[in-house]
Amino acid sequence: MTSEQLEKLRGWFAGRLPEDVCEHHLDVTVDREEITVRRAHPRAAAAGGAAAAETRAAARGRIQEFRERTRDARVAVAREAEGRFGEKVSRGVACGGDRAPFTHVAAPVMTRLRQPEPQVLDTLVAGGVARSRSDALAWCVRLVQQHSDTWLTDRRDSLEHVQHVRAQGPDRTGPGGEPT
Repeated sequence: MTSEQLEKLRGWFAGRLPEDVCEHHLDVTVDREEITVRRAHPRAAAAGGAAAAETRAAARGRIQEFRERTRDARVAVAREAEGRFGEKVSRGVACGGDRAPFTHVAAPVMTRLRQPEPQVLDTLVAGGVARSRSDALAWCVRLVQQHSDTWLTDRRDSLEHVQHVRAQGPDRTGPGGEPT
C-alpha cells in the first residue's frame, strides 16, 4: 500500500468515526491480514503524586470506559470498512504507555525449523515463559519487534558501508567494456 493510499484510508476512518471516538490521533496500519485502527486516548489523570500502579490502573479504567461507551459505533464502522475495503478491521486504543487491542486477527504462520531451533522454543516452554511452542515463537517475534529499530538501523548502516566500498572499487567490465 502506498503512503497516499494509507493517508486516504486514515482520512476515511477519521471522517467516518464519530467525533467522540476519534477526537484524538488515529493510528491506521495495514498488513496482509488486516487493517488496524488504534485511537490514542489522553492519559488518565490520577491524583497528584500518585504511584505508578495507580496511574496504570487509571489508564486501564479509561481504556475500559472508552471500549464500552464506543463499542456500537466502532463495530458499525468496522463492518462498513470490511465491506468497502475487503479486509478485516481490528480495533484498539493506546493510553499513555498501555496499548489495548479490542479485536485482532491471529494469523497462523507455517514455518520449518531445523535442530536446534525447536529446542529454543522448548526451553522457553519448560522455563514457563510460554505455554506452547506457538506462544514461544510469538514471544520471540515480539522480542525482535522491540529491538527491530536498533537492529534494522545497524543493518542499514552496514549495507550503506558495503555500497560505499563497492562504489570505490574498480568497474566490473572486461576488455571491450563488456560486463564480467
